[in-house]
This record gives sequence, structure tokens and C-alpha cells, in this order.
Amino acid sequence: MTKCSMEQELGCGLMGGVLQRWSNWSKKSSVPALPGKGMNKVSKEPVTDKSKKLSNNDDSRRRRSTSTVEPVLLDSSNLAKPLPEQDQKPVRKSELLPPRNSVSYSHPVKDSRRRSNTGRSSTSSSSGSTHHSKELAKVTTSDQQQSNNSKALIRATSSNIMLAGQLGNLRQLGAGSAVGNNGSNATIEALDKLPRKNSLGKLGGSVMGNIIRQPSDEFKQLHGLTGRLDPETLKNKGNEAYKQGRFEEALALYERAISLDSKQATYRCNKSAALLGLGRLMEAIVECKEAIQLDPTYCRAHHRLATIYLRLGDPEHALYHYKQAGNHADSNHISEAQTLIQRLKRCSDARKSHEWNTLLKETQCVITSGVDSAPEVYALQTEALLKINKHQEACITYNKGPKFAIESCINFFGLTVSAYLLMIKALVNMVSGRLDEAVSAAQHAARLDPGNKEISLVVKRTRAVSSARLSGNLLFKASKFVEACIVYGEGLEYDSYNPLLLCNRAACRSKLGQFEKAIEDCTAALNVQPSYSKARLRRADCNSKLERWETAIQDYEKLIRETPGDKEVARALFEAKVQLKKQHGEDIEDLKFGSNLVLVSSNERFRHFVTSAGMTVVLFCNKTKHKKVVQIMEQVCKRFPSINFLKVEIEDHPYLAKSEALTCIPAFKIYKNGSRVKEVPGNDPELLERSVKLYSS
Repeated sequence: MTKCSMEQELGCGLMGGVLQRWSNWSKKSSVPALPGKGMNKVSKEPVTDKSKKLSNNDDSRRRRSTSTVEPVLLDSSNLAKPLPEQDQKPVRKSELLPPRNSVSYSHPVKDSRRRSNTGRSSTSSSSGSTHHSKELAKVTTSDQQQSNNSKALIRATSSNIMLAGQLGNLRQLGAGSAVGNNGSNATIEALDKLPRKNSLGKLGGSVMGNIIRQPSDEFKQLHGLTGRLDPETLKNKGNEAYKQGRFEEALALYERAISLDSKQATYRCNKSAALLGLGRLMEAIVECKEAIQLDPTYCRAHHRLATIYLRLGDPEHALYHYKQAGNHADSNHISEAQTLIQRLKRCSDARKSHEWNTLLKETQCVITSGVDSAPEVYALQTEALLKINKHQEACITYNKGPKFAIESCINFFGLTVSAYLLMIKALVNMVSGRLDEAVSAAQHAARLDPGNKEISLVVKRTRAVSSARLSGNLLFKASKFVEACIVYGEGLEYDSYNPLLLCNRAACRSKLGQFEKAIEDCTAALNVQPSYSKARLRRADCNSKLERWETAIQDYEKLIRETPGDKEVARALFEAKVQLKKQHGEDIEDLKFGSNLVLVSSNERFRHFVTSAGMTVVLFCNKTKHKKVVQIMEQVCKRFPSINFLKVEIEDHPYLAKSEALTCIPAFKIYKNGSRVKEVPGNDPELLERSVKLYSS
């Protein structure tokens, strides 16, 4: 009798033969075997009424599986059939036996592997060979000896180890249901479909025979995530993030809430607020419209949509939605929309009558009234500045305006307005020297509004200017300066104040020795674009050629302030100053390029520098204690090579420190044209640099 029992436990007989044949097939599989350590991880928990009830069912299944040995065939006909529902409790003989203590699953053991991997490992372990069954029996016997304190007797045989993993659709889930699925994540997907009202021990733990697997970390995270996916909770968290200015985070939370419940108008309206915080007005309009479509009486959505329309320069739609906003809108909002309608009409009339100064004034009033995101208004102001030849201000104004995608502009503003916006973009690019982009924008505008004569003229102008620049550059490189000068002139017939063509023609005239005409072209370019450094440098060079040193020094000094590290400009400035001193008959023996930092050796030398024309910066310091301050001065003087920097060491010249009435040491004193203008503490290099820039202008 003992021998027969052992044969049953070790998998002999008919079942052993079947398992032996199946093990030969399983050796070719790549499924990893279940580690031996995992068999010992049986949690020892106190027995509760709930666990006793669960153990009765489990023990009855185990006794029945050990007494009945059935062959297992890998055929579709032998796939696992669904087990009875939990609420159906058929009467079994095994249920009449006294209940045993069972193992509780209430505290899961941490396991980093996926549940599907657990199933595959169990398959390999339970069906590898008869030798594996013997090892399993030995391990289980040792487990039984270790668990005597908890009085949980578990009998392990090869016939009650559940087959799972890569066996067709056969899956063992939890403590009682089998679900057919071929996916690698079938176990997790099936668990999601099970009711979650039961305890984790009832649903989370997976029992494969007598080997108990607790839920993995991935399952616990998934369970926790689904528990938190409450749209109202997500909305509340989004509101908190919005109040703290974290608009990106708020937007993500609102989007998650919408994905769970897309029928709530509040979520859409809140999402539009987050988009507004991020400056994405067009998308905010879409969300407000969605909210109103879900709830046409949603006053807050109407009010927000009206505000957006007002900012975009559409007062008619703003007025309509203000009237639908109920208590959220008052008479001031409606009056603001009505006033904007009148101001935009005056802008349109001023443009038609070519009253550019009036247009400039009206557009500025519109922008300051709160219409800060209307591209058409900024385009009108840019056009007015271009017409009065203030190209640099026009470029600045255009860059301040909103930059919406042209597709969004077409959908919101229409084809005519979008074509006008592209036309202004082409003009700005043309005066900025981006001629290829200018031609592209003008052609795009012509496609949107092919019958617009004004746009057709802009297309012709941009093409002519671009062609003249390209042809003139090729001739200039070939040293054909006369021909290049003519070609640049032809391009200027289409755009008389184009700074790029004016500066290029000045270069040709300078090469031809026509310095006066070159200066005229450079001055014309600087009038429309004062920051055009190439034109200023060319004008300074031409003035130097004509020995107009003072005029040249003014341009060089302005350039050196804009680009302090430009050695070419610094050397040109130094040469101009040397020539000016020579012209005035002054001594130039001590002048050397790059030597604008001078150590004061006498009172006379100090007075010579601080009383001369121009600007001088003097550092009063201790030569042993203030080395860091001296380093600061050396860095600043390199950025301002046209300014004299003096260093006075107070140990050698204490009388100078007293005579200049210093308030602290170290300290910088700034002198201009023989007068003291400012004192800067030695420990504030930023203030020193700002002051030098200010007084050198």
C-alpha cells in the first residue's frame, strides 16, 4: 500500500508514462524552468474563517486530483473547460470531510517576474521529467516539515500540478477559473476582467498545484492605477496644478479625465483654460466649442470663448458669446466688444485712405485695450511702419505679434485675411534681407487670394529684388563693380529703401572710389534700419578714407559697444584715434593698440587721463589684497578697448585716494570729459559694466 502511494506521488503508472512522453517534447522548448527557491516561498499566515472556507474547496480538489489519474493530451479536444461559477456550490463528497488549515494569500510575496512568466515556469517544472517529479516531492516534503508550526499539511503529487504557459489556450487563473487566451499577457488581462470586490488573496494569488505564486509588482501597480483612474479625481488634481501655474501638468490630467469620461463639459472647459495658460489659443477655442456642444447653457464656457475671440480681434463672435454667458458677463464686457468693433473699423478706413500715422495710432489703441493676440492688427501696424520707412520698428512689431500656423489662420480668419498676413510677412522678410523667404511667402499669399492685385505687386517686387541681389553679388565677386552697381540700382527701383541693396551698392561705389555716394547709400540704409552694423562699418571706413576721423570714431565707438569683442573694429577705432591726435598735433608715442589699461605712476599722469576728452575708468585698490578686483577690471577693459582704464595702487599714491573722496576701497571712479560722474563699489562687476555702457554711449 505504501509502495502504491509512493508511485502515485512520484508520478508512476499510466500518468508517469504520459508525462515521460510529454517531457521529451518539452525539452525542446525554450521555456525556463521554475527555480527551486520559489517552491519554499509559502507564506505562513494565521487561519481565518475566510481562509478556512477557501481551503475546503482547495483540499477537495487536491484529494480528487490525487485519487484520479487522467492522461493529458496536447490536443484541442483536451483544452481546459470553464470551471463552475463561484456562486454555484455543487455538493461534493470531499466537502463532508473535516476542513484543514490552508495557506493564506492575503500578504503577497514580492516577485519581479510577470504572471505569464510564472505560468510558463510552472509548466516547465511540472512536466520536465519523472526525475523532476521526484525532486518536487522531496522539496515539498521538506516544506511540510518546516511548516509544522502552522499545522498546514500540503500533499504534492505530479498529478495536481496545474499545467499553464504555452499549452494552447490553457491558463490557470487565481483560485478557481480558467480562461482561454493565447496572448503573452493573458493572465493580467484576465485578472482585469474579474470582479475586484473580493480580497487580493482570492483574486490576486495564483495557485499552480501546490506551488503558490503571489501577485507580482506589476499586478499591484496595475491594480492601484485602475483604482485611481477616477475622472473627478483627475480633474481636481488638474485644478490644483493649474492654480500653481503648472499648465502642462494640468493639461495632461484634464486629457486623462476626458479619456475616461468624454461627456463632461467641465473637463473640456478646464482643458481650454490650461491651453490658454500655455498660449495655445486656437486649441482653446476648439475645447470651448466642445464644452458648449455638450452643454449649450454652460455660461463659463461661453464667457471664456468670448474672451478668446476678443483677444484674437473678433469682436462680433465675442459679443455673441458674452450675451450667452449669463451672470459671468456684465455690461462692461459687452461695451468692450462694441468699442473694439468701432476701432477696427477706423483701422480699416485709415488703411484704405493711406493714412499711415492714423493707422499706427489706432492699432496701438486696439492692442493696449487687450487685443494682444490678433495677427491682423499687428500686421496692420507693421504695414504702417513700413510705409513710413521705419523698417527696424516694423520688424520689431511684426515679431511681437502671434505666430499661428497658416492652416489655423485659414480655418479661423479665412483666406483673405490669411493672404494679407502672408503678404506682410513677405515684406518684412524682404527688408530684412531674407529674400528667398520673402518670395515664398508672397507666392503663397497669391495662391490663397489669386485675384488680389496688391499681392500680385508684392510677388513682382520680391522676385525683382531677389534677382538683383543674386546677379549683383555674382558680378561683385567677379570684380565687375560698375555692372554690379547698375544691377543693384535696378533692384532698388522696386524697393527704394531696401537696406540690403543700398549697402551692397555702397560697397561697389567704395571699390570705385566713390566714397561720398557710398556714404549716402549707407546713411539711407541706416535711416530705415539703425542696427544694420554692416552699413555702419562701411560708412566709418569711407569716412576714414576721406580723413573724417571724428565722424568715423563715432561710428566705430557705437559698433564697439554693440560688439565689444570685435578686434577688427577695435583696431580701426584705435587707428582713427591715433590719426585724430596726429591731426591735432598731440603726442602719440605712448599709444599702443591693446594697452588701454594703464598703471598710474604719478599725479601728473593721473590728471592727464581724467581731464582729457572722452571717458576714463579708474580703479583704486590695494595691490596685495584686491587681486580679484584687478582681474575684473582686466576683463571689462577687453570688452571696451576704446575706453581708458587706470589702476591706482593706494599704497604708492595715498593722496589720490584722499583727493578723490572715495567712500570705499576697492572702488571704481568713472570720469567723462574731465568730470567725475559715478563711483562703483569694487565688488559689483555687473554694475560696473552697466555704468560703462551707459556713460560711453
